[in-house]
Amino acid sequence: MTEATNLVKSITKGIQEKKGQRIVIADLSHIDGAIANYFVICQGNSPTQVEAIAESVGDICRKETGEKPVGVNGLGNNQWVAIDYVDVLVHIFMPEAREFYDLENLWEDAKLTELPDVD
Repeated sequence: MTEATNLVKSITKGIQEKKGQRIVIADLSHIDGAIANYFVICQGNSPTQVEAIAESVGDICRKETGEKPVGVNGLGNNQWVAIDYVDVLVHIFMPEAREFYDLENLWEDAKLTELPDVD
């Protein structure tokens, strides 16, 4: 397993711990010019939940992989928080923002894996 796939596992665990929904992993590793190898996309139902998911992802990735993001954007607004781990980009949306930006379809050549929601 590569470092990036380990990171994706830790990220999804962090999302699921805070009940993030509609998790999609987009594998961009075979796309020339892609800005990352993976996108992990999910949503929260409130700005507070979006922020909690972002914190959980950061905590679990640090504990499990020792990785820290090179950048985090959107905290405070919490409509769309992007966490940059270089090879993996995490996108945590409010539902309306997710629909608007529609990242899953923007990278239509990516292999998409949808994870079931955790109750």
